Amino acid sequence: MSSMDDKVALITGAGSGIGRATALLFADRGVSVAVADVDVAGGEETVQMVTSSGGEAIFVECDVSDEQQVQMIVDRTVSAFGRLDYAHNNAGIDGAMAPLADQPTGEYDRVTAVNLRGVFLGMKYQIPVMIGQGGGAIVNTASALGLIGFSDMAPYVASKHGVNGLTKNAALEYATAGIRVNALCPGVVRTTMIDQIMATMPGFEEQILATTPMGRLAEPKEMAEVVVWLCSDAASYVTGHMLVADGGMVAQ
Repeated sequence: MSSMDDKVALITGAGSGIGRATALLFADRGVSVAVADVDVAGGEETVQMVTSSGGEAIFVECDVSDEQQVQMIVDRTVSAFGRLDYAHNNAGIDGAMAPLADQPTGEYDRVTAVNLRGVFLGMKYQIPVMIGQGGGAIVNTASALGLIGFSDMAPYVASKHGVNGLTKNAALEYATAGIRVNALCPGVVRTTMIDQIMATMPGFEEQILATTPMGRLAEPKEMAEVVVWLCSDAASYVTGHMLVADGGMVAQ
């Protein structure tokens, strides 16, 4: 029996990419999964993939920048499964590519609303549930670009630096409550979002590969393995950590 059997996880942005891969891996470990995404078709497809493999899952539509909707997905998770052991605050967007002075203010607001406010709201409502049941584990998806700068992506870079800051603060504040809070800092992962960027920006993939010592993009399942490990008992003494999984990019 897995130590994760009968546990419950809530994953935002689980309609594709890293979030979907994490939902599938949690389910494979015996965890019941609440799939949240603004993409209804993608979220429902993730649920179907989980249930067709014998797992338990529900889908809840959610815009993570909306406080009432975030509170609702936490409430729905607890109502459906009776508890909340793990949360992966993963929903995110990339934003427009342009130098900082050319970035529309509305674009900055849009990116930070999803990437940063969404993580804040997730933890705001997940943590009280975990306190009430004696503990839990949270993993926030930041980015390797939450540790360094990257030209033409100021709103995204700022939002991911902020995710790392929120993660550290929450880890300090709730360590004695049995809640561990960590961040995943991926490099470039082969997701729908990255595929769209590569389709509209010739040479982008070559540029990324040239700055990645391992010379390849990551697969979503590789990131899911990190998330599930950080939530597991194997990482029981790990909190407040920014786990970089970037093929060596920021080590240079």
